Amino acid sequence: MRLSEIKKKYRDQWVLVEYTKLGKDLQVKDGKVLAHAASKEEIYKALLHTKGKNVAIEYCGEIPEDLVAMSCPG
Repeated sequence: MRLSEIKKKYRDQWVLVEYTKLGKDLQVKDGKVLAHAASKEEIYKALLHTKGKNVAIEYCGEIPEDLVAMSCPG
């Protein structure tokens, strides 16, 4: 499923996506939704069951002003 479709279907929710395609900027382009929830804590719990999978966490709405994100290059 394309990320644009995922964002429409799961509006204002957090999603855990097993991605199948990334763009040049390493942003998810296509993937399969493994979990979705209004609470990011629920997504973190689901993340524990994704060992060996290529996953990303996305928020499908307006980014809250109090949210801070950090990325660590591997």
